[in-house]
Amino acid sequence: MSQSPRRVRTSSAVLPTDGRRQNLSLVLQTLRRLGPTSRAQLAREVGVTKVTMSDLVAELIEGGRVLDVGPAEHGGAGRRATLVDLDRGRLLTLALDLSVPARLKAAVLDITGAVVVLEEREADVDATQGRGLDPAVVIELVRSTIARSPAPVLGIGIGTPGLVDRHGTVRAAPNLGWTDVPLRELVAEATGLPVLVCNDSDAATQAELSTSPGSEDMVLVHVGRGVGCGIVTGGRRVAGAHHAAGEIGHVTVGTDGGEQCPCGKRGCLETWLSVPRLRAALDAADPEEGRAVVEAGGERLGVALAPLVAALDLSEVVLAGPEELLAPVVPVLERTLSARLLEDPEHPLSVRLAGSPQDIVLRGAAALVLWDRLGVV
Repeated sequence: MSQSPRRVRTSSAVLPTDGRRQNLSLVLQTLRRLGPTSRAQLAREVGVTKVTMSDLVAELIEGGRVLDVGPAEHGGAGRRATLVDLDRGRLLTLALDLSVPARLKAAVLDITGAVVVLEEREADVDATQGRGLDPAVVIELVRSTIARSPAPVLGIGIGTPGLVDRHGTVRAAPNLGWTDVPLRELVAEATGLPVLVCNDSDAATQAELSTSPGSEDMVLVHVGRGVGCGIVTGGRRVAGAHHAAGEIGHVTVGTDGGEQCPCGKRGCLETWLSVPRLRAALDAADPEEGRAVVEAGGERLGVALAPLVAALDLSEVVLAGPEELLAPVVPVLERTLSARLLEDPEHPLSVRLAGSPQDIVLRGAAALVLWDRLGVV
């Protein structure tokens, strides 16, 4: 998997001889931010000469990344400037979300993160009964979605539950019934395309970073069939020594036992807090019983997160998942963290829902492909 992207400032251009690829990336990022722009304005924004910018734009046009879109509508005396823009119809990525094993999602997204094609596939998966996800189902979904894409895709990004190493092998994903599945290799061989595989919570975290530029130090908790989190310090995601930072779903919270988990242990965090569990609480005939489930889940999550927040001095805790299920968890989590952390009135901890939870894993996986292929975040 590629290195976690930092936020790149559009004023941080370097000499072409030292960082031409970075300057090309800065041009793409600027066009993504501003839309159709003249070469002269791009030169000012990126901080290079007009001659250098003309050379950079020519290379991007030749590579199918950028195209001329015609003269500006308004201008001063003389000839109107010709505008260039991203070739949005050709800068497509394919993303997969495996966070809900029984309902897999794949999408083709454009460079803005908009979904162009969406496919879903039901799968008969129940790891507790020995029915794991067949990787062939994932490959078939990839092929089917690619066939519907209006143009070739730059690459494939996959967000999956479990531990994923730097080679894109899923070392352990109890909810999928997977151990040492070489997912990147399997999909790359089947498609001939560049493939990135990451934990689904890391993908969700990258998507949140893209839509919340002020979030420099946070932990994002992605709640689906299981629970995982992505950690951000200094605006950059933390990977960890074995690319497993944030895998908290199978941490035992408390010493009072708990339900059996697909991983074989009892009382793992995701046995207390998950979308199926919260959905059952919402639909419970007895409101008190439903509230007790929410209270228990929020408190156990707070127990797991408090040491992390304190050790890394994080400023935000973000919950990503179905809003109607997670909204009641927020005050419980906030209360639990407040009781377990040293209060800093000058810098209070923010506990909130994700800004754009819709398709958050798909958008994050696509964003990682854009960074890897184009240097665009």
